[in-house]
Amino acid sequence: MQGDVTLPPDFTLLQVVPELETGGAEQTTIDVAHAVVRAGGKALVATRGGRMAARLEADGGRLAQMPVQTKNPLVMLGNAARLVDLIRKEKVSIVHARSRAPAFSALWAAQATGTPFVATYHGVYNARNGLKRWYNAVMTRGDLVIANSDYTRGHVLAEHGIDPARIVSIPRGVDLERFNPSWVGAERVQALREAWGLDPKDRRVKLLLAGRLTRIKGHLMIVEAARLMRAQGREDFLIIFAGDDQGRTGYREEVEGAIAAAGLSGQVSLVGHCDDMPAAYQICDIAMLPTTKPESFGRTAVEPQVMGKPVLASDHGGTTETVLHGETGWLVKVDDAEAWASAMTKAIEMGPARLAAMGQAAANRARRLYSVDAMCEATLDAYAQVLAARNSGFARP
Repeated sequence: MQGDVTLPPDFTLLQVVPELETGGAEQTTIDVAHAVVRAGGKALVATRGGRMAARLEADGGRLAQMPVQTKNPLVMLGNAARLVDLIRKEKVSIVHARSRAPAFSALWAAQATGTPFVATYHGVYNARNGLKRWYNAVMTRGDLVIANSDYTRGHVLAEHGIDPARIVSIPRGVDLERFNPSWVGAERVQALREAWGLDPKDRRVKLLLAGRLTRIKGHLMIVEAARLMRAQGREDFLIIFAGDDQGRTGYREEVEGAIAAAGLSGQVSLVGHCDDMPAAYQICDIAMLPTTKPESFGRTAVEPQVMGKPVLASDHGGTTETVLHGETGWLVKVDDAEAWASAMTKAIEMGPARLAAMGQAAANRARRLYSVDAMCEATLDAYAQVLAARNSGFARP
């Protein structure tokens, strides 16, 4: 899996992440730990813990439980001391921080022990003042910064002015086994259709917006776009909003009210949280990511492409890298209901055969560029380069 990447025989990685509950940074932590173990190294994760800890240990990694999620300065100092002890005891080769608060403790410990320090920007951290910019900059003070997209890399360079040679872009990886149409049985698709109240004989084009119910995801704009399409006489589509409101009942009620007011109750459906996203992508014909704020990577634009579905996405952020306009999907003007109505209409009118061909092109590209294996290989290669630079004396002081 790791290609030509060679790690020292005694390589030990220490990743530091606030929690292992759920999320992209957490999943990437697990994936990289597994890759290190498979390459013959040891993988430690310092974290508060969480439901994904069992997966870490099942993959051969080891948990070092400590309150690294804290922003309390005294506890952070205590964490630094605990990390120093761990680094020395386990002869850690590289410390890799994946969040800002624990990065302070990790950086202090790495500096105290002379251990190379790497940090990953998993998102775009905005700073409205100098203090916040200083806080964010902790992620840039080590040997190497990893950005989860070229968009994020550009943001870090503009915000912190670091040497471009010290920052590399490594896109998030998608589990190609989980998101594989061949592994999604008809019974899973049928079960989800029933849960969502969908008639298997419904031949309308289905457009899926997957993501939590929050204003920045663009639900209300899509409702307005659907109203415009309906006003033009279109009834050959069904829009599905799949995602939890996470306690935002007011926003969910606002979306439901907009759907009812537009007379779209039969064409726009809120189905709640979905545990089986591969089956959800099998049900849909087109996926949508109409975010009003740029995503640093945009996982829900990549997963459907891996599953062979074209994507309509807002023309900003990481999706400008993951969606090729006119080839694997379409990039649409941000927060513009008329533009989205036009783009959805164009996509629907392509017909099943042309949509399937575009979906196949999307799958071929996404599976090549955004696999977990590719991400892990690039990350291990970055570790090897950091170690080589340290050993040759070219490391940043």
